[in-house]
Amino acid sequence: MFSFFESEAEKKLKSHITNLGALAKADGHMDPTEMEFIISIGKRHGLKPSEVRNLLSNVQSVKPQLPTNDAERFDQIYDLVEMMLADGIVDENEMEFCINMAVRLGFKKSIVGVLVRRISIGVKDGLSREQIREDAQSFLNY
Repeated sequence: MFSFFESEAEKKLKSHITNLGALAKADGHMDPTEMEFIISIGKRHGLKPSEVRNLLSNVQSVKPQLPTNDAERFDQIYDLVEMMLADGIVDENEMEFCINMAVRLGFKKSIVGVLVRRISIGVKDGLSREQIREDAQSFLNY
């Protein structure tokens, strides 16, 4: 699916989009709100809606490209948590997926539950991504 000529940044972005798609489908279906959220992330990074939809149609066949630095790791788990909250219903499978992805992204297993919960609360309280990142850095040692 990923072209030989794609940059590492493009591969990471597409992997992030597919990770979000996998989370959206963790409860058995993708809500239209979740689809729009993923498309908006793709558009923010220069992907066309049709490219995002194409990526999401092949979620199972894509091998994830994990982020290589702390800022990318945080941004990916933040987007995953925001995705989990997009339809207003936090499904147990979605929460489990977020926690498992946080571990795969390189966060310590002992703090991922707290991290996901703090991001969730921050998003619900209307805090900015940067405010939530600063709060998370107070207890994270990547």
